[in-house]
Amino acid sequence: MSRSQWRIGIAGLGNVGAGVLNFLSERPDFAPAGAQAVVTGVSARSRSRPRPFDISNLTWFDDPVELARSPDNDLFVELIGGSDGPAKAAVEAALKAGKPVVTANKAMIAEHGAELAVLAEAQGVPLLFEAAVMGGTPAVKMLREAMVGDDVRSVAGILNGTCNYILTEMQSTGAAFADVLAEAQRLGYAEADPTMDVGGFDAAHKISILAALAFGCAPNYAAAEVEGIDQIDLLDIQLAKDLGYRIKLVASASRSEDGVLVRVHPSLTPIDHPLAQTGGALNALFIEGTRIGRIFIQGPGAGSGPTAAAVSADIADVMTGAVRPVFQRPAAALQPFTPVDPSRNHGRAYLRFMVKDEPGVIAAVSETLAEAGVSIESFLQKPVQDAAGVPIVLTTHSVAESVLSAAIERIAGLPAVIDRPRLLRIARV
Repeated sequence: MSRSQWRIGIAGLGNVGAGVLNFLSERPDFAPAGAQAVVTGVSARSRSRPRPFDISNLTWFDDPVELARSPDNDLFVELIGGSDGPAKAAVEAALKAGKPVVTANKAMIAEHGAELAVLAEAQGVPLLFEAAVMGGTPAVKMLREAMVGDDVRSVAGILNGTCNYILTEMQSTGAAFADVLAEAQRLGYAEADPTMDVGGFDAAHKISILAALAFGCAPNYAAAEVEGIDQIDLLDIQLAKDLGYRIKLVASASRSEDGVLVRVHPSLTPIDHPLAQTGGALNALFIEGTRIGRIFIQGPGAGSGPTAAAVSADIADVMTGAVRPVFQRPAAALQPFTPVDPSRNHGRAYLRFMVKDEPGVIAAVSETLAEAGVSIESFLQKPVQDAAGVPIVLTTHSVAESVLSAAIERIAGLPAVIDRPRLLRIARV
């Protein structure tokens, strides 16, 4: 539809909403289509909350659903957050009213994206969410647009800036997880309740979305295997460095004849690898296609400016009339991917055993691994000051995870082992 002006309603006036509002007020003619983008209505939890911008000339809606339905806007921007509740209700209302929707809500898209896609495509309107993954770094557009001429085999990378900041600081300062987390909260990198981030769930939402775009399926967040960084010990950071690795929270999705494996877990990456070199709050992603090969992108994964830029880019796409399936193929034909049993997956691993300092321990551990069919690649024994025991650290050759898990259970039962064995995977990206 050609028009000279697009009236925009924005629900959610936090950092990102403020960034979008400020940008559109300064650059209403930013879109290549040539039309004006004008914010006409807003909604947020509190009307009286002090804000560093003026909303007195905008229509206020206490209920974001009413804003979404209002005939006084042509496009609805949802920046409330949360997989359900007001955010989902407002998006549904906008789509049912035949309005394009732009959102930064990764939880909602990961958990309800398929049903929202059906609603959007039935109404013939776009549902766009570039800002839901990697903030201002165009990962969604890369998969949705640039890779449509290829068959994507896998996507993998660092998708949570909070976790990356924490692991980077632990590596560089030698501070413990709890201390770095407290500093991240003070600086605003981590929420007061950091569970979504440090538990790996935020990254799982994002990789579920990328998997759907990469493989033309419905998001299947429930099938993702998720492990966060909250159990990462500074000792493992130090020992991994001695072995030539850095620990990163890696989110990955890969496709095989058996189905799709989507997982988030702390991984050892070689120090000279691009993911290991991605520090601070940056995000990074590898995309591998059968024709193009491997593509690597890196950039800011959060923040008012970058995320607002991604939201604005989606608004521009709506204004130019771009319409395509939400997840690469018609929504009515979307099916959740078939999850692969993680225990059948093969890979290399880092193992740490805290043992009593007595003769025969190394032999007992090595023999147990050999009997289980686990081949040792490298070995490190390094006494640690003030530790309850001596850490034995080794890396394995590629092995089935079911085999490795059985071996670890047997080693955990050895009399000389004084703590639960620690397993970390070695990244294959």
